[in-house]
Amino acid sequence: MKIQLAENYGFCFGVKRAIKIAEENKNSSTYGPLIHNSKEIERLEKDFKVGLTDDFRTFAKGDKAVIRTHGIPKNELEALHKNGVDVVDATCPYVTKPQQICQEMSEAGYDIVIFGDDTHPEIKGVKSYATHGAHVVSSAKDLEDIKLSEKVALVAQTTRKIDEYMDVASYLIARHKEVRIFNTICNATFENQDAVKKLSKEADVMIIIGGKNSSNTKQLFSISQDNCVDSYHIEDEKDLDCAWFEGKSLCGISAGASTPDWIIQNVIKAIQENCLIQN
Repeated sequence: MKIQLAENYGFCFGVKRAIKIAEENKNSSTYGPLIHNSKEIERLEKDFKVGLTDDFRTFAKGDKAVIRTHGIPKNELEALHKNGVDVVDATCPYVTKPQQICQEMSEAGYDIVIFGDDTHPEIKGVKSYATHGAHVVSSAKDLEDIKLSEKVALVAQTTRKIDEYMDVASYLIARHKEVRIFNTICNATFENQDAVKKLSKEADVMIIIGGKNSSNTKQLFSISQDNCVDSYHIEDEKDLDCAWFEGKSLCGISAGASTPDWIIQNVIKAIQENCLIQN
């Protein structure tokens, strides 16, 4: 069986930047998980003494708080500064952009629509910047019961599928006089999704590596499943089942934007040394 990596996969710019920031700030704590990969968070804590705090109110004056890549709600960031906490902002610039757009468009009188997952930390943060509130939808159908003004501004979670975003945009354009659409899906998401779509059409088994709570990894897995029934979402080599590879000729591999290369290499090594020998 041949193993082939997708043309684009793994760490994106924002994650690389955040990890570098964390490594440069030893003996600090991140507010919320820095990225959605528990293995990498464990490495940062072990090698760089970077801890994890889930409640911003536990930071005391003078403590160093590293802000997660997904960003945090505006009021919480303001509270940290007000309380004298040493804030190191590792929010991805691709996330900061929709925050700014929501604030500007909301103050300009536009109703804000955010395409994404209302429970995701990125969206909780982005939504908080809409001065007059925002509506979060996961599909065009969600808009049917929402009353909006004639002026609407639309942004997307950075890791969503572009075709689903276009469906939401088309729905709004057909029903409102002025719709401002901002492409806030990051380039790495486009590239990784296109690459996994291409590879999953060729492979007869696909392995998607990333945190179980990683939105962009789940999107890659969904795309892979659309084209390759035998697609599996794993966090590391311990999740592998050698039965998946029996009778297969091409194993495609991709990984989410929060998946470090050392985990990807461990998975490939495990497949080669354990599963291929058995088969």
